[in-house]
Parts: sequence; structure tokens; C-alpha cells
Amino acid sequence: MELGVYVVLGVAVIVAVAAFARKLGIAAPIILVVVGVGLSYLPGMPDLQVSPQLILEGVLPPVLYAAALNVPLTDIRRNLAPITSLSVVLVAVTAFGSGLLLFELLPDLNLAAGIALGAIIAPPDAVAATSIGRRLGLPPRLLTLLEGEGLVNDATALVLLRSATAAAAGALASPWAGVLDFLYAVVVALVIGVAAGIATVWVRAKLTEATLDTALSLVVPFVAFMPAEALHASGVLAVVVAGLYTGSYGPRHLTPQARISERINWSTVQFLLENAVFLVIGLEIRPLIADVDGQPLGVWESVGIGLLAVLALMVIRFVWIGPLVYGLRRRAEHDERRMLRQWLFISYYRTHPVESRRQARRKAYLERRYPRRRADLDEVRDNRIDWRGGVALGWSGMRGVVTLAAAQSLPRADYISYRPQLILIAFTVAVVSLVLQGGTLPWLIRALRLTSGDTETERRQLAELLDTISDAGLNALDDPARVPAEVEGADPEVFERVRRASNLRAEAAWERAETRDAPLIEQPHRLFNRLRLLVVQAEREKLIEEQRLGSYPTRVLAQAQALLDLEETRLDPLRAAQSRPPAPLASASDPSAPARSRATRPPRRPRL
Repeated sequence: MELGVYVVLGVAVIVAVAAFARKLGIAAPIILVVVGVGLSYLPGMPDLQVSPQLILEGVLPPVLYAAALNVPLTDIRRNLAPITSLSVVLVAVTAFGSGLLLFELLPDLNLAAGIALGAIIAPPDAVAATSIGRRLGLPPRLLTLLEGEGLVNDATALVLLRSATAAAAGALASPWAGVLDFLYAVVVALVIGVAAGIATVWVRAKLTEATLDTALSLVVPFVAFMPAEALHASGVLAVVVAGLYTGSYGPRHLTPQARISERINWSTVQFLLENAVFLVIGLEIRPLIADVDGQPLGVWESVGIGLLAVLALMVIRFVWIGPLVYGLRRRAEHDERRMLRQWLFISYYRTHPVESRRQARRKAYLERRYPRRRADLDEVRDNRIDWRGGVALGWSGMRGVVTLAAAQSLPRADYISYRPQLILIAFTVAVVSLVLQGGTLPWLIRALRLTSGDTETERRQLAELLDTISDAGLNALDDPARVPAEVEGADPEVFERVRRASNLRAEAAWERAETRDAPLIEQPHRLFNRLRLLVVQAEREKLIEEQRLGSYPTRVLAQAQALLDLEETRLDPLRAAQSRPPAPLASASDPSAPARSRATRPPRRPRL
């Protein structure tokens, strides 16, 4: 009964703070930490001590999986080098650098234990940064770097923490053993994550009801996490890989109803779990201070060391970000030259005869790879990261969920000195960085005048994409192999209505057939639905191809995906009734309305 009361109160506080935070323009995690600290000092409030295993094994996998579902794999591929630099190399450098600082400040702390604490405070939590960035219109490439860093750096930090703790206990024979352990954890996690993603998508594709699919999707992160942990690999990384695979390949196999339900359900899970952890951070401050109070290294000394650690983390991050931004600019210049050489090669092969098999293979390779690389270059041109983006990226290094849980997971052993103080230091780093950096990040973004680009351009790109997939869908009506044989001789007006509805790309009003026993050719409304569904399915195939090529910004592709999901849900009422998908928000339009003439549309963007 008491637990239920606390759960209800916790959810009520989270919802109230989230609604209040939107009006204030402040990220909810920041307010939740402050509210948690205030609540912890209320009379009668019991001491809250949450098991770190509950967070690391029960909360972190679904949170990371929900985040990975919404990160396009194309964006990860395009920014793999900077994401790896931030989430792997920088985390390792930060762990060793801050670990050396703590080793010098705490005389009874051995170096391995100091590096273990450094690994705890090394990974930034991108929740507050990305929520602020989306609200203020941070450029999409910066958001991709923050999201990608937040997905992978937790795995890096937890593996480093495990190796450092083992070294402190004398269980590692040499530093090379730690390196091999890290590589093993990464490789095995990648394999298990891909396998879990493939297996769960295949099983879910066999289910016809969205309710069953949703129930199965809720256990996918644990399907990836548990085998990886059992094999002493990185369960967190396996979860991230499974989420990236599902988010990228799920649209090819899962039903529209399942995708819509998945988006809504996982958004809710992510919202509750993430914000609950930040509330817990604040609630645990009072009992944590009580554990340290009265010891030789007291509260204020521990807090002071935590503030020095915050400063050290800021310095290390900015020192790393500077060369990273410079390297991105040089890489963009290199890509420009490489694409020019490839285009010259392609132009030569198109105007000269192919004289050997080697030239034929090279021509085929260039023709096949050029569109995607060209799209990658266009995206880099449109989203260059300059010094202003570097400043925002450097200031976005707030700590949070993993720092909270990993600090409490430090073992109670003789080889770990100052355990309560180390936990307080980690909590100080998390709270101060979250409140200080997260609280001033909106002001910094406005001062730097960082925006996500021209909204009108994105609308034009969406129109271009809808034109592209509509062409592919309408071509299906002229393909005898795809049009059902029983509609031969149907009224041509029905086909024309399908074409007009596709050009409109709007919610159409459907009339239900009076009887389903009559032949399909005698049911014009059902026939219209059937043909329109055929068009939408062909459009989806073209959209998946465009997603693979990366020819359009991912936000534009996501908008087109949502439109197709809604329309396909409405066009298949029987399946929709079985799975009870959410009702579309837009009102239906008359499918027989005249379509806008293509002659009046603006010309498409030219491409080489």
C-alpha cells in the first residue's frame, strides 16, 4: 500500500513538473533534481536508497532502447567518427584524467579506484541537453552527436568501471588484460545486439495484432541485455544496437499499427523512467550526506572535491571539442574533393567506352555508391559545425543517470577507500553539472544564435519527398503484375480518384461498402481503398529506398513515414479494429477533390 502511494505521488510530481517546465522553458530533469532535494528534507520523508542494480539492469536498458529507436541509423553512419571520438575516446581520456586528479587529492585512494570514479563521472547524460536543444531549435547534426554520444558512452564508462574495479582488487594481470576485456565486451555486445534485433523483428513481423506486438516489444531491451551480461559483455551496448536495428529495419517488416503503438508506448516509458531517475537523484541527497557527515573527509570537503571534478570535466571536454570541430571541417573539405574526383570518374565512364572488366566493375561501384555519398555530402554542407556549435557541444556535458547508478555500485571492500565520499563526489558532479550547465544552456544557445535552419526549406524538402514517393506509388497502378486481376474492366474514374488522393496526400473520407459479399468490381469504395492501399505500399518501398540512400534529412523522412503510417492504418480498417490503433488527428478529406496541378508546383532541387 505504501509503495503504491509513493508511485502515484512520484508520477504526479513528474507530470506536474514536466507541464510546469514547458511553461518556464526549462528542461524537466533540472527542476526534478531540485524538487527531489527539497522533498528529501520534508519532515517525515523516509530515506530513499534505490538499489543500483535496479537502475543499471531495470531502468537503463529500456531508457537506452527507447532513445535508440528514434535515432536514425543513417545519421549514426554519417557521424560515426565524431560520435566514436566523443563516446569512446573522450570517455576514456576523461576517466583517466579525472581519476589522476582524484588520486592526487585523496591520499588513501589507489590509482585504480580513482580511475573507477573517473569512469563513473565521465559519461555525459544527453537527456537534458537534447530536450533543451529540440525546444530551442538546435541544429540537427548537433542533436545527432549528443544523442549518439549519450547512447554509446554509457557502455564505455561501465566497461571501464568494471575493469578499473577489477584492477583495484588485483584481479587484472596487466593493463593489456583490461584492453582485451574492453574489446571482448564491445565485439560480443555488437553481435548479440544485432542478433536480438533480427530475432525480435522477425517474431514481431509474424504477429497481426498491435497489442501482442507491443507486449513483445517491451521485453526486447532485456532480450539483448541479459545474454550480453551473462557472457560478461556490455549489455548496455547490446541494447543500443538492438534499438538501432529495430528503429531502422522495423518499418520494412512491422505493421503500421505496430509502429504507431510502439512510438507512443516507448515515448511514455522513456518519459517516466528518465524523469523518475532524476527525481531519485534529488531524493537520495539527504541520506547520502548523512552517511558522510562526521567522517574524517567530511561533507564540505567531498563537495569541494566534486566541484573541482566538475571544473576538470569541463576543461577536458572543451580541450577535446576544439580539435574535433577543426577535424570535422577538414574532413568536409576532403569529402568535397573526393566527391569531385568521383564525379569526374563517372562522367568519364559515361562518355567513353568501357575497355575492361576492371573498368566495368569500377563504373558500377561508383554509380552505385555515388548517390548515397552525394547525399551525405549535401547533409554535411547544410549542417556544418562551426565554433558556435563546438561551444554548445562542449557545454552540453551534463552528468546524470549512469553517474547516479554506477557510483552506488562501487563495492564495499577494503580496496575501495572513501566509498561514501566517492558517491557524494559523483552526486555533486551530477547535480552541479545538471543545474549549472543545463540551466544556462538555453541562454547559451540563444546567445550563440544557433538555429536548425530554414523551416521553409524543410517544408519544400518534404513536398519533394512526397512527390518522389507518390510517383513510385502511382506507377504501381500501371503495373499489371501488381493490380488485382479481379478489377479488370473497372470504371477508370476509380483509378483517377486514387491518383488524385495520392497527389493530395491528405486524409480522405471513405465510404464503407454496403455489402462485402458482392464482387470487388461492384464495390467502388472498397475498390478505391484496395487500390489506394496498393499505392501507399509502393510509396513505402520507395521511402525505404530513400532512407537507405539518405537523400533527404531524417526529420523530413520521419514526417513522411508518419503520414504513410496514418494513411495505411486508415485504409485497412479490419486490422485497425483488431489492434485498436490511435485515431488520426487530422480530419478526413474528400478523395475526389481535384489534385493540385504538377505544373504549378515549384521545381525540384537539382541533383548531380
